[in-house]
Amino acid sequence: MKHASLGSTGMYVSSVGLGTATLGVAPRVEDADRLVGRALDLGITLVDTANSYGNQPRFDRPGAPPAAERESAEEILGRALGARRHDLVLCSKVMEPIGDGPNDRGLSRRHIFSQVESSLRRLRTDYLDVYYAHHPDPHTPIEQTLSAFNDLIRQGKIRYYALSTFGAWQMTETLWKADRLGLAAPVCNQVAYSLANRTAEEEIVPACLKFGLTLTAFAPLGGGLLAGEQALQRPIVGAQRFGLGGFNATKLDLARRFNALAHNWGYAPSSLALAWLLSRPSVSCAIVGAESIGELETATNACDIELPPDLLTQLDEIGRPEPRAWY
Repeated sequence: MKHASLGSTGMYVSSVGLGTATLGVAPRVEDADRLVGRALDLGITLVDTANSYGNQPRFDRPGAPPAAERESAEEILGRALGARRHDLVLCSKVMEPIGDGPNDRGLSRRHIFSQVESSLRRLRTDYLDVYYAHHPDPHTPIEQTLSAFNDLIRQGKIRYYALSTFGAWQMTETLWKADRLGLAAPVCNQVAYSLANRTAEEEIVPACLKFGLTLTAFAPLGGGLLAGEQALQRPIVGAQRFGLGGFNATKLDLARRFNALAHNWGYAPSSLALAWLLSRPSVSCAIVGAESIGELETATNACDIELPPDLLTQLDEIGRPEPRAWY
């Protein structure tokens, strides 16, 4: 397993992390302990979860218990980690709705303080290594949010805080406000990033390189688009895992070309896609939501791949976004 520094924290994390958005659905609860245990045995040291993962209707699938009967991903994870928790960089998030009440969401001081206690209880720990602002909150002044995170650091309930799905300007504003107020600054930004989705390269990656942040990448396989032909044949793929749509024709064409290239070079598609992502500037960790031990093992094989220049060029041609028209 390779490791990379997480921002300016001085901490090193495994280049492949374990995502848990569908824990309890895929894999089911009865398989979760084995999958989490295998992840740790493979050298994964970063585990990513959120207070809204696992037991919400958007994760429903045929054959799985309904959301109201499922445990949260944090509960399942806390039980599975046990004493090995302290060997890990454990990350959770706050912002998404966790109820129907007007204050059951957001980045207010009230909600952050309430939810960190709930997450700690479910995860069976007394601190989080990294606590993410899951999304920007347009209804709460960023100064209030930063002050709340800073207080949690001083209380020892979190070691660091970070951002998720923040645009470049929002990330820059957060850094500027933290500096102006003398508060702790975020250490990284978590964004969707893959060979099939390179939007982050336009502004977010340059901003990270400028200000010393790193990226943790979710959907590093494009929701299964880059996981090989067999994965594309599943009844639920891509954003369908979260109650949204599947892949369009353009994305499927990209997948076909990528699969052919992986086959020609003798790599498993998912391993190759992750190896490409880990070669990109500012990426410290690719967060993989593996649904089986086999998927997990294939993902971690990416750390053993050294991409030759010719292959990097061909991958870049497949995934290169259309040039932006500025007129």
